[in-house]
Amino acid sequence: MPYIISIDQSTSCTKALLFNSTGDLAGRTDLPHRQLVDAKGWVEHDPEEIYGNLIKSVKLLLEKTGIQDKEIAGASLSNQRETAIVWNRDTGKPVYNAIVWQCGRGAEICERIRQSNQGNAGLIKTRTGLNLSPYFSAAKIAWILENIPEAKLLASQGKLVCSTMDCWLVYRLTREHSVKTDYSNASRTQLFNINSLTWDDDICAMFGIPLVALPEVCFSDSQFGTTDFDGILSRAVPLNGVLGDSQGALFAQGCLTGGMVKATYGTGSSVMMNTGCKPVTCPELVTSLAWGIGGTVSYVLEGNINYTGATIQWLKNDLQLITSAAESGELAEHARHVPGLYFVPAFSGLGAPYWNEHARAVVCGMDRTTGKAEFVRAAEESTAYQIADIVLRMQERTGFALTTLRTDGGPTRDTYLMQFQSDIIRSPVRVAAVEELSGMGPAIAAGSALGLYDIHSILNKPPKKEYTVKMDETLQTELYDGWKRAVRFALTY
Repeated sequence: MPYIISIDQSTSCTKALLFNSTGDLAGRTDLPHRQLVDAKGWVEHDPEEIYGNLIKSVKLLLEKTGIQDKEIAGASLSNQRETAIVWNRDTGKPVYNAIVWQCGRGAEICERIRQSNQGNAGLIKTRTGLNLSPYFSAAKIAWILENIPEAKLLASQGKLVCSTMDCWLVYRLTREHSVKTDYSNASRTQLFNINSLTWDDDICAMFGIPLVALPEVCFSDSQFGTTDFDGILSRAVPLNGVLGDSQGALFAQGCLTGGMVKATYGTGSSVMMNTGCKPVTCPELVTSLAWGIGGTVSYVLEGNINYTGATIQWLKNDLQLITSAAESGELAEHARHVPGLYFVPAFSGLGAPYWNEHARAVVCGMDRTTGKAEFVRAAEESTAYQIADIVLRMQERTGFALTTLRTDGGPTRDTYLMQFQSDIIRSPVRVAAVEELSGMGPAIAAGSALGLYDIHSILNKPPKKEYTVKMDETLQTELYDGWKRAVRFALTY
C-alpha cells in the first residue's frame, strides 16, 4: 500500500503525518520547539531546532507505524504562514532566527513606508491583497536586512535567500537544494503581486528586499524536488505538495470552488472563502491565493479573529468560572435567555471586519438574574457572532450565497456553539470528520499529482456531524441586530 508522509510545520510543533492510499490518517508523531520571546515581546524560532525535530519526527513515525520505507510514495509540506527566514543560498545556513508571524518588530518599517508616500499603503493593498502590516513577512525580512550585517553582505554577493519557512525546509529536505515556494505562501509575504502572479518590483524596493533573493514560485502540486529525509529512507521520493497551513485546511475541507467557506476554531479563528479564479478585494478582509493546483490558481478572501477559544480560556484561567472548555458548552446549553445580553471580547481591539485596535471588551444587557451560566453563554455566543460578521461580509462582497460552513478545530466538539453558529448565519454547519487538516491538504495534492488519489472522492467523505438551522428567522435577526449594537459600544469605548 502506498503512503504519503506529510510534514505539518506549525507555530508550536512539527508533525510528521502518514496518509494511506485512501487518504486516511495512518499515523502521527510530533515534537514541540521553543518559543523564543524576549523582553520586547519579539517572537522567534530556532530553524535548526525545527529541522532537527522534523527529521526526528519522521524517524519516530516510521518506527511507530512499522511502515517500510519502500511503501512511501511521496512527501508533502504545510507550514506556519508569514514566519520569515533569511539564509545563505550556498549553504542553507540562516543568518538569524526565524521571525514568527506573531512578532510585530516590523511596525516602524511599515510606518516609515506609509509616511514616505501617501499612496504606498493603497498600492500594497491593491497589488498584494494585504493591508500594510508587520504581521506579514516583508517587514520581518526588511528588519533582518537592516539589522544583521551578514544579511547585507550576502545580499551584495547575490547569495541571499529571503523566504517563508516552506522554502527553507524544501531546500534542506531536497537532494536538489531547491529554492522554491508555492503560490499560497508567496501571497502571504506582502511582496507578491496576486494579479500578475510575480514578485512585485516596486513593493520589494519599498522594503529594500532584492528581487533576486526571492525564491521561484511554483504550483502547489508541482514537484519541488526529491527527499530521503536525511537518509531515513533508502531512496528519495518526490516532494509534490506544498501549502500554507490555512490554505491546506481549506483544501482538505473540500472547498475547491468559488463560494465555499471554512472556519477554523482555535485560540483565535480564521474564516476563509474560495472566490474562484479571480481575486475579490474587500477593505475589511485580505485577499490571497488559495493555491495553484492542476495548472490553475484559485483565490481566497480571509478574515482573522483574535479571541474565540481564547475567550473560553479566559473564563477558565482568569475568572475561574469553569474548570474546562467542555464545561462552557454544558453551561450555555442550560442557561436562561437574557434579552440583550452580549459579551464582545475585544481584549486587544477587534480584528476583521472592524480592524479597530482601540476597541475594548464590553458586557452589556445584564439583569439581576444574570448568573455564571448566562455569562458563559454570552461568551460562547460571541465566537459565533464574530464568525458571522466575516461570513456575511464575504457574501455581500462576492455575491456568493453560503450553502454550508465547513468547520474544524477543538471548539467544534461544542454542540451548543455549533448549533448556535448554524442558527446565526442561517446555514448548515459541517464539522470535519478528520483532524490534521493542515497536513492533509498538501498530502492529498501530492497524492493526486502522483496518481494515487482522486481528489473529489477523498475530499467528499461524510462529516463528523452536521447542524441545520433551527432558530426562527425573526429571532435570528433580533439577536444579530443586538450584537451589532454591542459591537458599537466596544468600538466607541
